[in-house]
Amino acid sequence: MTDMTPTEKIWHNGRFIDWNDATIHVLSHVVSYGSSVFEGVRSYETAKGPAVFRLRDHTRRLLDSSKIYRIPVEYSVDQLVSAQIELIQVNRLRSCYIRPIILRGYGGVGVLPVNNPTEVFLACWEWGKYLGPEALAEGVDVCISSWTRLAPNTLPALAKAGANYMNSQLIRMEAHHNGYAEGIALDANGCISEGSGENIFVIRDGKIHTPPLGSSVLPGITRDTVVTLARELGIPIVETVIPREMLYIADEVFFTGTAAEVTPIRSVDRIEIGSGRRGPITERLQTAYFDLVEGKAEDKHGWLTPIPEPVSA
Repeated sequence: MTDMTPTEKIWHNGRFIDWNDATIHVLSHVVSYGSSVFEGVRSYETAKGPAVFRLRDHTRRLLDSSKIYRIPVEYSVDQLVSAQIELIQVNRLRSCYIRPIILRGYGGVGVLPVNNPTEVFLACWEWGKYLGPEALAEGVDVCISSWTRLAPNTLPALAKAGANYMNSQLIRMEAHHNGYAEGIALDANGCISEGSGENIFVIRDGKIHTPPLGSSVLPGITRDTVVTLARELGIPIVETVIPREMLYIADEVFFTGTAAEVTPIRSVDRIEIGSGRRGPITERLQTAYFDLVEGKAEDKHGWLTPIPEPVSA
């Protein structure tokens, strides 16, 4: 995982400010209560210039998360899409990671968010492969976490919210301290849910399985992309409840996510999966995914948003 390199400008409530000026008060509601929602979006370098992958879908999910948590936002999908395009232009980036954040700011100090203004920040920076560049071919070693994913009617798993990621931190820290690249959480029923920040796919006898949203799964944009690509490639795929032990006898397992992209898993709990590296179906999907996001394949779904060259003054 690469370090974050500051860029010049961050968008805040409709205007650009310097990177170091993007601050909040320590008594902002979000600091005490985790009242934020966010997104992770990638812009890729293509032969025709930079292009953001599924920008509208990410922005829509951002506002969906805000609605679920009752955080009022005055900006529309169109306005936030335009702001993110301009952000990339202002920072003169060819490829980057974009982090939109909506949070409750400084005002009331109680749990009930009274008189807490909504703050909207959009930041971007250059960011490499989340689980390491070698992981795309060699795969990663993961474990089943002792921490369970959010149970229904506790915190809404469909929202990409800051508070939800306290659970993700526990999963990831436990895995790291035990020598694994990532952890996989079970749902409240003891079946496979997802990683700390990735959806999961399991392949057995040429068929792909992935947990349904009812297993406390975030509706991942990359997850949806891979489901679509698999169907277009004629690979059988089904959303179904997955027992833990199915991971151990799988032919292939892989993660998906905007940060993780399509990353194979080579072992779970020290049990080798398949050949112990990227399998053939994972490789087909990985190739199709990168051909799409890098502009090498036809964008028949209209998922790439080109970034025009900024107009010189």
